[in-house]
Amino acid sequence: MEIKRYLQQLRDEGNFREIPNFTKTGVIDFSTNDYMGLSADDALQERFFADPAARKVPMTSSAARLLAPRQIEYANLEVFLRLLYAARRGDDTGALMFNSGYHANTGLIPAIASSDTYIIADKLVHASIIDGIILSRAPYARFPHNDFDRLEAMLERKAGEYGNVLVIVESVYSMDGDSADIERLIALKRRYRNVMLYVDEAHAFGVLGPRGLGLAAASSDPGMVDVVVGTFGKAAASMGAFAITGCDLRDYLVNTSRSFIFSTAIPPIQAAWTRFTLGSLVRMDAERGHLAELGSRLRNVIHKYSPVEVVPSHIQPLIVGDSRKAVELSHKLYNIYGIKALPIRKPTVPAGTERLRFSLNASMTFSDIDTLDHALGDLLPAINPPKL
Repeated sequence: MEIKRYLQQLRDEGNFREIPNFTKTGVIDFSTNDYMGLSADDALQERFFADPAARKVPMTSSAARLLAPRQIEYANLEVFLRLLYAARRGDDTGALMFNSGYHANTGLIPAIASSDTYIIADKLVHASIIDGIILSRAPYARFPHNDFDRLEAMLERKAGEYGNVLVIVESVYSMDGDSADIERLIALKRRYRNVMLYVDEAHAFGVLGPRGLGLAAASSDPGMVDVVVGTFGKAAASMGAFAITGCDLRDYLVNTSRSFIFSTAIPPIQAAWTRFTLGSLVRMDAERGHLAELGSRLRNVIHKYSPVEVVPSHIQPLIVGDSRKAVELSHKLYNIYGIKALPIRKPTVPAGTERLRFSLNASMTFSDIDTLDHALGDLLPAINPPKL
């Protein structure tokens, strides 16, 4: 398709995207993934740079991880992660850093999926997972979102045909805020011994589970999850990602994961900062409790205006069902009420489920939720008012 015609079609449909340039100050920001509010904690950054040693850490790695001359910051971070997760998973725990969640998923999945692997993924997994599956060249199928009966039926048909079946889910889904049933997945792995479980915890890490380690760590048997993926660019207020695996699989990935081997590593200063922020993050149980309370309050607000049931999570959608209406509502919230909530449109979400995505952070107050309630009440009809 001609580029100009394609761009005009996007504009006509309300699906044209531009890099935002927000200038208004004092807004209530429901758009970021800074779930624990750490990125706005100026005191945290001041404490980090108060250490003279931190100010001398290099700003560039100058090479891929296998060639980088300085490894100490990466090693410190990976050891810290390994010890955190080993407390739940046992001694056979390894940690490996990646440059981003996208790099992790596009590097891990092709490395893990051999010629005798069949992949089954939830229908709503992230685009980076889909790209990783495609890069693996392994046969695959997708089961309806969170339909574990359908997943089990697929395993009954396919598990005997392949040496390995790689089941991929997210623990918390980025557009709906709902969660996978980790216990059900563990039960399926016990039944089908050639199943590997791969859980992307990008939107759970720092927020849920013991010390914020995610839903797999909160399960009855965390070691049954073969690969846990987490990211630092959300709740940890940094950048990069990591994989938690068994020790042998970790070493295998160092030798086979192309995104790890062939990418210049993130700067050592970034790894040092991440290790520093994680020291705070794992102690933020009170803030995690407050975030859960905010989620319950937001759910009550969304329930008034949406025909679609939502869960009381730190991520909640207001389904609008039309791209242009979603954009219009987002603009009005920002320009009139100082509320930043961005429209999510196809292909990020399926056509007909266009929405505003509300993302909470622990530094918010109940009055912020009340302000949103007032704004939506002015702009939208009450589709599903509470019963008196």
